[in-house]
Amino acid sequence: MGQLTLHDYLATWTLEGVTRRAVADTVVALASASIAMSERVAKGAINGTLGRPTLRAGEFDEQKEIDVLANDEIVAALRDAPVAAVASEELLVPVTLNATAPLLVATDPLDGSSNVDANVSFGMIFSVLPRHPSSAGEQAFLRPGSHQLAAGFVVYGPQTTLALTVGAGTQIFTLDRDTRSYLQTHKAIAIPPETSEYAINASNARYWDEPIRIYAHDCENGADGPRARDFNMRWTGSPVADIFRILSRGGIYLYPADRRKGFHQGRLRLIYEANPIAWLIEQAGGRATTGKERVLDVVPASLHQKTPLICGSREEVDRVVRLYTGEYFKGERSPLFGRRGLFRAFP
Repeated sequence: MGQLTLHDYLATWTLEGVTRRAVADTVVALASASIAMSERVAKGAINGTLGRPTLRAGEFDEQKEIDVLANDEIVAALRDAPVAAVASEELLVPVTLNATAPLLVATDPLDGSSNVDANVSFGMIFSVLPRHPSSAGEQAFLRPGSHQLAAGFVVYGPQTTLALTVGAGTQIFTLDRDTRSYLQTHKAIAIPPETSEYAINASNARYWDEPIRIYAHDCENGADGPRARDFNMRWTGSPVADIFRILSRGGIYLYPADRRKGFHQGRLRLIYEANPIAWLIEQAGGRATTGKERVLDVVPASLHQKTPLICGSREEVDRVVRLYTGEYFKGERSPLFGRRGLFRAFP
């Protein structure tokens, strides 16, 4: 038997009723937008400098022209889908498409756009939610991630890949450029529960809180520390690339809150970045937490709310949670290698 196309997979999905068809049509529309963007970014500088900044300054990163192009591509693709409104990192307020349609879409149209001109992988993240008849505008999107009907992200890299969940495991689809269609290449993937690989931006170490310092320091000490094995660190600066690696072979991704201005509540956006990533990770057998609570249980207070995100192989994520709660297992905070141990002292 050949590989299932994305259309075929969604046709075999077993959710009952009209909602299944609506979700399937919406995912197909998002996939269509990603194929158009994949073709655009594959040409690189042939189409000009994709990383040129616009006149709008972002909170952390400058908005790039490619961010706007990606946002416009998604909104255009969803106009014929059963979507009431679209919320985006590139839009201050949601855009209404069809007020009576059953679904909402929240998206980061181009995650990792600062990597575009460096030819490093980047992508798109999306979340599909049911529309509640009694709410509209920004308020309609302020629901926990556990309410999602579909979630996914696309990685534009050597291959264009789509990680997708509709609540039936996490599936990986790869773009066949000849047919311009996504083919299922990995079924119901399972993240290994243990790992010796972690992803964190170590340049911010001086701003971390104690649980993250302890965790990273124990990994750094490797076989000579309390973990008694060596670890590798990976960091691309593009969440979709780091998370795809974890889906592929395990690992833990840490983007904690820290003491820098603007980072006290974390860096990633809860509704359209952390929630879809968290559901994909959980559906693959992993964990996703803020350090203090399950990401998918957080009730958003605003559309662009930020959050810490720690996710990946469940045993490593559970270890970080224990550092936050103080419920350590024997040997997890060896005094010899602890934060204020004999061999190291943090300022």
